[in-house]
Amino acid sequence: MKKLILLCIVLFSAFSLAGCASAKSGGDGGKRTDGGKVVEIMYIYINGNKLKAELEDNSSASALTAVLKEKDIVYIADDYGRFEKVGNLGFNLPTNDKPTSTTAGDVVLYQGNSLCLYYGENSWTFTRIGRIVGYSSSEINTLLGAGNGSQTVTLSLK
Repeated sequence: MKKLILLCIVLFSAFSLAGCASAKSGGDGGKRTDGGKVVEIMYIYINGNKLKAELEDNSSASALTAVLKEKDIVYIADDYGRFEKVGNLGFNLPTNDKPTSTTAGDVVLYQGNSLCLYYGENSWTFTRIGRIVGYSSSEINTLLGAGNGSQTVTLSLK
């Protein structure tokens, strides 16, 4: 009887750990579940770093995801106003502009065709696309190469 109970505990633990491993490995195809809600994930490659961004639930982020399902997006981003890296995507996305205050890590669509990666604060009317997660404001500043001029940015679902 003790062996049967021990076997059940071992099997239960193994299945539980396997579930945790697949969730952390990113094997979910660019999505994660947050309390039953699916959150799209995008990766931002900049300055030799791979940053994870959780996308908003709006038509702008959905349209960006649709493009990313077809191909990665590569653009040049420049420092602007000592609070963001901004670059033209080369195409337009639908906007959901609202008065917005940003902090380090915010990913914002400006005028439908430019993507801003914030390393500082700003307030304006634009569309929130998502947020870089897992880093402090100071770390985001460094990872984005704040103040270091032009950077090549790649957006991907991988």
